[in-house]
This record gives sequence, C-alpha cells and structure tokens, in this order.
Amino acid sequence: MDISATEHSKSMTTYLKEGITIASRINNKGPLLLDDNGKLHPKILKAYEKYGFYIFEDVIDDRELKELRADAQNMIERAPVEPGATVDKKGRPALGRDFAREPYTFIKPLSDPWGGTELLNGRHPSKMSEPTPEEDAPDHVVHLMYGMCEAMPAALRVYGHPKLLAVAESINGENFVPYNDAIFVKQPGLGGSVSWHQDGVTHWDSPNWDEGIHGFNFQVQLYETTPANSLWIMPGSHKHGRADIKKLIAENNGSDQLPGAMPLVCTPGSVTLVNRQMLHGSFANTSPDIRISITFGFHRRGSVLGQKAALGMRGSNAVYDEKRIFERSAVIQVAIDARCKHFKDGTAFEYKPFQGLEDEYRFTEDTFNRVIKDYNTRDLAI
Repeated sequence: MDISATEHSKSMTTYLKEGITIASRINNKGPLLLDDNGKLHPKILKAYEKYGFYIFEDVIDDRELKELRADAQNMIERAPVEPGATVDKKGRPALGRDFAREPYTFIKPLSDPWGGTELLNGRHPSKMSEPTPEEDAPDHVVHLMYGMCEAMPAALRVYGHPKLLAVAESINGENFVPYNDAIFVKQPGLGGSVSWHQDGVTHWDSPNWDEGIHGFNFQVQLYETTPANSLWIMPGSHKHGRADIKKLIAENNGSDQLPGAMPLVCTPGSVTLVNRQMLHGSFANTSPDIRISITFGFHRRGSVLGQKAALGMRGSNAVYDEKRIFERSAVIQVAIDARCKHFKDGTAFEYKPFQGLEDEYRFTEDTFNRVIKDYNTRDLAI
C-alpha cells in the first residue's frame, strides 16, 4: 500500500520512542578510552562484546569534522547529474570518471534498493517500507559513495586515526586487516532505506564460527543522527548466528518495525562501532535531518586469508592471498602518515604488519598512485 512521506513519519512515532527507551536503558556510549598499554579499555571491550556495539563520543574534533564535511559535500556536489552521466549538475566533469570502480550508487528517493533481491549475496531478504516522495523530488539521489581514501583527503586521514586503529587492534589482533569503506548519504526527505540484514556472508557455517569472525564497522558521524535517520540495531544479535529475517518480519505482522531494536543516536563527531554479525538496518529518511556516515571496517587476518571474495566484489573467484591482503593493508600505513603530516601532532599508530616498512609507505605522490589509486578494487569482503 502506498504511503506518503508524511504518513510514514507519523507511523514511526511510537516505534522511535520505544527505540529511544531501549537505547537509554543500555546506555552503551562514552569517550574512546584506552588503557595504559594502548588497548581499548576492558570495560568498553566487555560492553561491546555483550551488546555488539558501542558509541564513542567526541572522537573527531571540530577542525577535522569541518574538513570531513567539506570533502563529503564536495564529493556529493561532484556526482554525475544523473546515473551514467559524465558531468555534474554544474557541467563540470563528474568525479571518479577515471576510477576503476564507480564511486556513486544512485537510488530513487525513499526507496530500498536491496531488500527482497538477490543482490549482495541475498543478505537483504525482506523489503522495507518505501514512502512516496514529494512531487518535486528528483528522479535519483546519491545513496552511497565509494573510494573515500582516493576521493577525500580528510577521509584518508581519518582512516589513519590512531585511537580508531587501536580499537581495531584490540578487537581483531595486531595483524588486523581492512575490509572496505562506503559513505552513506541520507538526504532529508529523500534518503533511502537499508533493509534488515547481517553483514557477514562467508563464515556462518564455519567450524570456527564465533561472534567476531566477520569483523566490525566504524561509522564516523558527520552530523547529528536522530532516531528517524540513524542506523537501527538489534542489541546482542551478533551472538546468535544467522537470523531468519523473513520469519522475524512475518511474526511481526509483516511490519519492518522489528521489536527490540534501537537507534544509534549520535552527536556530530561520534563514531559507532558495530559488529558485522549484528542484525541492523535503517528506514527511509522522511525526516528533515541529513545523515552522512563515513563507514569503514576491519577483520581478523585469519578470517580473510584463503577466503574468496563475497558481496559482489570484483574477481569473486579470486582467493584472498598474502599478496592481496598486504596490498590492501598498505592503505592503512599510508593513511597513518597522511594524518601525521597534516596534523603534525606526532601521534602515529604503529601498525605491526608494516613495522620496518614505514619509510616505503609515506604519504607521497608515488604511494598515492601505487597504493591509494583504485585501492577499493582490492577490498576484502567476507
């Protein structure tokens, strides 16, 4: 049944309040604290392991937040004027026409592009509600942007953030490896939904399965996230294996407003940490508030080595061998140096797989062309 954007917003009112209550009760948020050994504080690690998420507050300061917003807005402004176009809305060459991987995903306003399809290994089995946008809405809007380390200097620098990398090391070990990155863009009254799903694909039936085997994602929040535009999660669901999402929807009378879920409400500059096995999704953004979330994740090395590409990655028959893992991981080391050169505060994370190789992976024109250019064709999706 068709529903207008206004009707959709009203229909969410009670559900949003219930989600806020659950989030307040769990209260899994606070500053990003490290212990004396530079590891994630044990209390935070324990809370993350219990619920599958944590909200780190005030991680990104005002200067860096301003730089990230400017770069993200520039990337949005430089998008093709429509899918397949070679110029942006001002007639300039659109960004990324020379990238090996298309940096933009467009969708129809307020739509769910993956729900109920076989895309992304069929991990989105049920479709979210798709409200009817206002009559003056554009035909297409940017939903996702890729290649942030190549297209956005500030995003490359945040990829080398020492505290965030310390969290990755604490959870996935000293030889942790990258996953991929994407920027979610939810424009006010236009942003699409992401149907309920779990990110992991490869290891559900593995004899070595555990709650952390599919890694985790960070989301750097550039603006305030609200219950109406934020990511929603099912706390603790990362522990229970593969969920039967169709059954959960059916048992909820076909509604996508699953009981027990909560929104990740954040202030600007907060960073969310979410286990990739968490059941999660987001609703069409019929609110007046924008959300831009810079998303990037990390794996245990042992979860990736010897596995085949998943989630529609190029070369899906290719095996993630030592060479591919090293080449993709080199982005971390270049990002660390790019951050140090920019902020000049002397704080550099020591990434153990590249100990002794730091001078070979300084942020230079050569390493940008050799390591950063088209880096996301070497992503490690499982």
